[in-house]
Amino acid sequence: MSVVQLASSSNGRVSGKSWKFAKSATVRSQLPEGLKTKKWEDRMAKAQKALAIKKLQSELKDEKQAELQRRREVTKERKQAAEEKRRLEEAKAQMGARKAARLRRKAGRTKKINH
Repeated sequence: MSVVQLASSSNGRVSGKSWKFAKSATVRSQLPEGLKTKKWEDRMAKAQKALAIKKLQSELKDEKQAELQRRREVTKERKQAAEEKRRLEEAKAQMGARKAARLRRKAGRTKKINH
């Protein structure tokens, strides 16, 4: 064991507790084997069980979230398709009206004479 130099205090004195620097956990090897391992193994088994349950719950949650997301996507695509169809119908009707007006003009009709 090597001696560690301690920093001096503000008035130049050095602490006399140089023996107190090295601390480590207390070794508890006096417990009987039966007491030590069984409880530890039980705790570990319980912890593993809890982890497995947590993992399963998170998987189920993710699965549910993915299903909701898929449904939203399907609904969104359906709405977009309907909107596109409506827009195309409007454009088609407008083009039809323009073509009809063009044909009327070609025939020499005007608004006044048309009726």
